[in-house]
Amino acid sequence: MNASKPLETAANQPPPAALVSPSFSPLYQQIKGLVLQSLQAGEWKPGDLIPSEFELAARYKVSQGTVRKAIDELAKEHLLVRRQGKGTFVATHAEQQVQFRFLKLKPDNPGLGQQGPAQRHIIDCTRLRAPPEVARILSLRTSDFVFQVRRVLSFDAVPTIFEDIWLPGSTFKGLTADRLSQDTRPMYAMFESDFGIRMVRAQERIRAVLPSDEVCDFLKVNEKTPLLRVERMSFTYHDSPMEWRIGIYRTDTRHYLNELS
Repeated sequence: MNASKPLETAANQPPPAALVSPSFSPLYQQIKGLVLQSLQAGEWKPGDLIPSEFELAARYKVSQGTVRKAIDELAKEHLLVRRQGKGTFVATHAEQQVQFRFLKLKPDNPGLGQQGPAQRHIIDCTRLRAPPEVARILSLRTSDFVFQVRRVLSFDAVPTIFEDIWLPGSTFKGLTADRLSQDTRPMYAMFESDFGIRMVRAQERIRAVLPSDEVCDFLKVNEKTPLLRVERMSFTYHDSPMEWRIGIYRTDTRHYLNELS
C-alpha cells in the first residue's frame, strides 16, 4: 500500500526542470504564431481589417486577454495597426507612418519638416545569376536568378543615397527598370501590392567609408567626402531573407537617427 505514495506525491509535483520541453512558449505567443501564419498565407492582406479580438478568441478557443496580448505584440512590431473605433488592420507600407520606417536618414534642420518622398533615379535593373555572396545572403543557389537594382535617391534635388539592391528573381518576376521608374509608390509598397511580399523587419550594419569614383559621380561629392555605408537585410514573415541592400549615404546635411526603446 505504501508503495503507491511516492507515485502520488510525484504526480502532485511539477516535473523536474530537465524534463520541461525547451520549445514551450506562453499561450499568447502561440496565438501570435497562428496569426502570423494567417498573415503569411494571405488570409488577411495588407490594409485588411482582421477579425475582432472576440472573434479570434472564439476561433482559437482562448480568452480575449490572450488574443489582446498577441495583437499588442504584433502592433509593436508594426505588423498590425490599431485604429480607434475601427478595429485592427494589417499594416501596409503604403501608409504614411510606415513608409519611412526603415529609412533612418533625417534632415539636420528641423525646419525642413517631416521626411518627404525622395526623388528617385533608377540607374538600371539587371537580371543575372546570383553571385556567390548574394546567393549565400539570400539563401539561394548560385544557379538561381536575382535582380540587381541600382538607384539614386535625392532630397530637395540633392543626390543623397546611392543604393545597390539585390532581390530573388523567382519572387520578383517581371521587375524592370521602366516599371520601377514609372511607379510613384515607395518600393516596399510596390513589392507588397504587386508581388505579395511584405518586408516585416530589417537589420543593418553601418560603417564609415570614402566614396568610389562611381559614387562620387552619382552623389556629386569628391573622393575625400566621408559617407555612411548602410548594409540592410530585409525579411518577410518567418525571417525569410528577401532583400539585400547596400546604401551609401551623404551626411553633410542629414544624419542617421535610430530611436531605441
